[in-house]
Amino acid sequence: MYCWFESCFQTNEATDCLYILNFEYYGYNMGIRYLSKYCSQRYHMIGELLCKEKPDIVLLQEVWSEKDYLFLKKKLSCTHPYTHYFKSGVIGSGLAIFSKHRIHDTLLHRYSLNGYPYMAHHGDWFGGKAVGMAVLSLGSLTANVYVTHLHAEYNREKDSYLAHRVVQAWELQQFIRHTSAGADVVILGGDLNMHPQDLGNRLLRSYTGLRDAYAETAKFDGCEGGVTLIADNPFISQKEIFPFEKGIRIDYILFKGSSRAEIGCDSMSTTKGSVADSPFPFSDHEALTAELKLNSAQTGNDKPCKTPDSAGILFSKNTEKLTWIQRENNFFPAI
Repeated sequence: MYCWFESCFQTNEATDCLYILNFEYYGYNMGIRYLSKYCSQRYHMIGELLCKEKPDIVLLQEVWSEKDYLFLKKKLSCTHPYTHYFKSGVIGSGLAIFSKHRIHDTLLHRYSLNGYPYMAHHGDWFGGKAVGMAVLSLGSLTANVYVTHLHAEYNREKDSYLAHRVVQAWELQQFIRHTSAGADVVILGGDLNMHPQDLGNRLLRSYTGLRDAYAETAKFDGCEGGVTLIADNPFISQKEIFPFEKGIRIDYILFKGSSRAEIGCDSMSTTKGSVADSPFPFSDHEALTAELKLNSAQTGNDKPCKTPDSAGILFSKNTEKLTWIQRENNFFPAI
């Protein structure tokens, strides 16, 4: 009880710095515990990491088991009293948020196009990929915090799911734009399964004005190039990152301010694969942390939303085709 009261008291204070942690837990094979490698051990490791780092907001993906979510909820109850687990699909969305700041409201949008049920070994369709939103109080400011996980690529040279990710990115930017109008701060974390210059990523950033923490920060400590899926991780195969020998950057923390709040990224870091005193890493993905600096102002000078690039304009002109793809996909309706 003391921990809960202490945390509530602290979160009522004015906030000028936000420490964000984004992490995709290795929930391989749809999160079935006995098929996920070292599942229990790694959850204990992740719990210890979160207790040590004490981020203000934790955004998690691939938490397929509610039992694992409840384990973390109990372990972090003193430091992160506000939590939400987003349920979707057959086995859940895998999305969860833990916060030191009070959560006032939540909302989930499930993507309309998300893989094929007959591709059971991939599992994306059963997971009900989605974007979850939580409305938080940061002192006098309101923050909309989003967490998402887009469809996996699997094979970059023969990508059967490119259209699915582009549609998901389009729906994601629409969801953010239509739900964040009253927010002073907007933060998005998650596994986008897209490289920085991929079409879906460009659409997302162009239409929302979100800024990439890795590209914005002057202080970075982590894997070379900010990669979050690295070559020497024992949980991944080389075909997942081919033809990129060192790895790929597909996990992100994105943010933007408003006329009432200026925001910038003071520093960013990633884990680097190996973990001290452990024979295996936390996950197949590297964790991301970003320290965001907030300044309340009557007239903020946060960078305005960029004019959508040519790819975005071309895509928006073809929304009828997009709608047709969505309608055709309903031949296999989501559960």
